[in-house]
Amino acid sequence: MTTPLDRLQSSGSGARGRGETAIDPQALMRIKSLELRARVVVEGFVTGLHRSPFHGFSVEFSEYRQYSPGDDPRYLDWRLYARSDRYYIKRFEDETNLRCSVVLDMSRSMGYGSGPVTKAEYARTLAATIAYFLTLQRDAVGLITFEDRVVDVLPPRHRPGQLRRMLAMLERTPTGRATDLAGPLEEIAATLRRRGLIVLVSDLLAPIDLLRTRLGSLKARGHDLLVVRVLDPAEVDFRFETPAMFHDVESGRELYIDPGAARAEYLRRFAEHAAGVERACADLGIEFAPMTTDRPLDTVLFDFLKARERRGRRPDRRRKSGQGGGR
Repeated sequence: MTTPLDRLQSSGSGARGRGETAIDPQALMRIKSLELRARVVVEGFVTGLHRSPFHGFSVEFSEYRQYSPGDDPRYLDWRLYARSDRYYIKRFEDETNLRCSVVLDMSRSMGYGSGPVTKAEYARTLAATIAYFLTLQRDAVGLITFEDRVVDVLPPRHRPGQLRRMLAMLERTPTGRATDLAGPLEEIAATLRRRGLIVLVSDLLAPIDLLRTRLGSLKARGHDLLVVRVLDPAEVDFRFETPAMFHDVESGRELYIDPGAARAEYLRRFAEHAAGVERACADLGIEFAPMTTDRPLDTVLFDFLKARERRGRRPDRRRKSGQGGGR
């Protein structure tokens, strides 16, 4: 039977050494169901990952646990078996619980799109994909959306109905009037009191000093962060050719711009801001993943797993006694 993945995956792409499937974002967005989009991306990513050299990302040994039918026999510890006459397998950090909050920028600037895919639609699909992936892994995942203020907060949980609640939040139409990262990030820092992983999805159109301060505040509270910057390709390379009136989606102003005269200065300022964002994240020890809306979304999942592999996770060890995990 043909699956949505079979129809969307580029012919002959396979895994390109990173577990990617090259699912075209424009084709993906033709699927109306946000949950089905997320499923297609995750299935494609997992398929590509199995075909690639990366059969697993966790290499840090944590503890032993008794063998159960269905466990991979490659991880049986034969030396321990020789001493105890019992089968045990090595347990890895990747099997422990994770608390993750996806923080999604839904401000007016995210509504821009030079093509059929807007930054907002791409970002919400990306958020749904991460949520779907973590739900399959039985991790606790939550969602915070903001415009010029925090709009919705769903704390990280792993329980029936959590994914559907997140998807319902993501389907809401943004009504914000401006991009204001200062207030929302300050409120989020005060809201997320339990340490965990925060995935911030935004175009980050804010002053560098402000971003550094607010992201630093989240790091100071003990959170791990992955910042995913979503931009339209036209914002990156200024593809406009003909003089025209440009509409500012946040202020509502109409501006006449001659691309030939403005391109050099725009590209200089954009490069300066992009370098500042990347430098701020590096200085703070924050994982940074720049994305444009024409890139396959499964590349973010690869960056997500790399971030967890490099930095490790902070599992709640109490969950074994039924006390942790926010479930």
